[in-house]
Amino acid sequence: MKGLWETPGVSEARRGGAITQNMIGQSPGMQRIFRLIAKVAPTESPVLITGESGTGKEMIATAIHLQSRRAHRPFVAVNSSAIPETLFESELFGHVRGAFTGANTDRVGLMQHADGGTIFFDEVAEMPLSVQVKLLRALQNGEIRPVGARESRRVDIRVIAATNRDVKRALAEGRFREDLYYRLNVFHIELPPLRERREDIPLLANYFREKYSRALGKRVKRFSERAQLLLMRYDYPGNVRELENAIERAVTLAEHVEITHLDLPPAMREPRVPLLERGSTFPYSETMTLAQLEAEHIRRVLVHTAGNTTKAAKILGISRSTLWRKMREYEL
Repeated sequence: MKGLWETPGVSEARRGGAITQNMIGQSPGMQRIFRLIAKVAPTESPVLITGESGTGKEMIATAIHLQSRRAHRPFVAVNSSAIPETLFESELFGHVRGAFTGANTDRVGLMQHADGGTIFFDEVAEMPLSVQVKLLRALQNGEIRPVGARESRRVDIRVIAATNRDVKRALAEGRFREDLYYRLNVFHIELPPLRERREDIPLLANYFREKYSRALGKRVKRFSERAQLLLMRYDYPGNVRELENAIERAVTLAEHVEITHLDLPPAMREPRVPLLERGSTFPYSETMTLAQLEAEHIRRVLVHTAGNTTKAAKILGISRSTLWRKMREYEL
């Protein structure tokens, strides 16, 4: 299988700008993300990153930090869904000795650890409402008060937040404060899921193949044609994280220089309804417009041909230039 799988090596990809701060992507969607990062990184604006689980939200946050004037200061990541509500305030703001049972010494909170640098709130929509109020006050005033302390302390931090939740639903259901949302959502970056940027799959897969080949001391150099097809057809509910895990597994199992379809996880090898073959069905909603139907059909053909535009144009019965025009029109 040719076309998209004839990707450059990691070092060549770095020179070509396809890999930026450990982020990989040659698709229009990811190139747009890279441009947004370059614009927002030098500023002090809060950033809200949204996207499905596994799309790389923390990598985007890290890249923004590393391209900012705070690059040589701390980057502190806070997993908002992993801290018990009873400990949240102490974790963020710290506490003084004797503030509560078990507080035998003073403790510096995560926000003070991030002083001068960047603090990243992952899964911010999971933060308890009681803590959201105090976080908002701290961001507005630039001050924190450790639990049990009488005086506040100044902190100079840049805030980046991320969530994989439907923010509008969380706001409507009262689980996420509007005032905090607007405080964080000064600059918004939405990451596309991997299934919507399939042209990045070969570059990512080869990057992970090289990474784990080195780590495991193996000489795995390529993917079989069938493995390529399966990787291109899979929808990746776990996004880039799932692809990385699959390639790590495949490199571990590979017995020769080539990764075969048998080395891939069972979920990727399960029989699926063939795309665009005689007798196959194309389910669609009666409410779809003709343009939406055409866009979906073109997308399916491109997946079927693993991104080979020459083959796709032949199947569609149009010229290659017409196909490219329609791909730009429908942002495929």
